[in-house]
Amino acid sequence: MITLPGVQSNMIANNLTPYEPTHPGEILREEIECREITQTKLANQLGVKVSLLNELINGKRDFTVEYALMIEAALGIDADFWINLQNAYNKAKAKKDKSFMAKLSSIRRVAAAL
Repeated sequence: MITLPGVQSNMIANNLTPYEPTHPGEILREEIECREITQTKLANQLGVKVSLLNELINGKRDFTVEYALMIEAALGIDADFWINLQNAYNKAKAKKDKSFMAKLSSIRRVAAAL
């Protein structure tokens, strides 16, 4: 077996975390491109500014429950899908934050000592 520096030897394909988490906006971009819907048309359907939709698509804004419900109404894709994608993205970003992970480690050490 070949061991690479910094790579766990017990890695299983299903347990790998992507280098960069996927923001739900990337999925929305692919969906509207596939449906050949412009951002302007979708923004008008949603009743939001094109700039706001563009921020969602480019990962500069989080998918809130309200946005997820509006997208569900416009595209027929369940709001839970968008909410779950956003939650997974947020969790993956938090896990990549070294200072936050150090804080979690500290909390775990204190909790283990109780």
